[in-house]
Amino acid sequence: MSAQSRDETTIRIAENLFDKYKSLEALAEAKYEDVLKIFKGLNYNKTKSKNVIGSAKMLVEDFRGKIPSTLDDLIKLPGVGRKTANLVLSEVYGKDGITVDTHVHRISNVFGFVKTKNRNKTEEELMKFVPRKYWSRINRIFVLWGKEVSGRDKGKFLRKLEEK
Repeated sequence: MSAQSRDETTIRIAENLFDKYKSLEALAEAKYEDVLKIFKGLNYNKTKSKNVIGSAKMLVEDFRGKIPSTLDDLIKLPGVGRKTANLVLSEVYGKDGITVDTHVHRISNVFGFVKTKNRNKTEEELMKFVPRKYWSRINRIFVLWGKEVSGRDKGKFLRKLEEK
């Protein structure tokens, strides 16, 4: 739900979703139009509505209502890619995983940690040299840094780095 949406918006909308659908089974049976109404403030709300219902159905039918604990199983869920799968693995299961979003990808390239064209390759390259015990912290550190530095200052800083 959070892709291309602010955390503050996503949290409020997720709370509304969970207030209406008290169980995974109830969400799996939800009507698309009802979920779409709840997701009104989210970017890509049509796709996200479809994927949330589809993921709930798959979790109920294929995973006995349990969140998978492997990357391969998590990315089978509609709308779940490597970023979300790694986040679930590290936050829910305490496993090591590098959550590479747009910010981690860009900052890793700007700082010269990697020279990659896509997030999956960034994840792969970071895994080669970042000690495993730090994998799950990379995203949080970059997100916090991004929130602390104002947009204008951050843009100026990143442009200067890119020039070097």
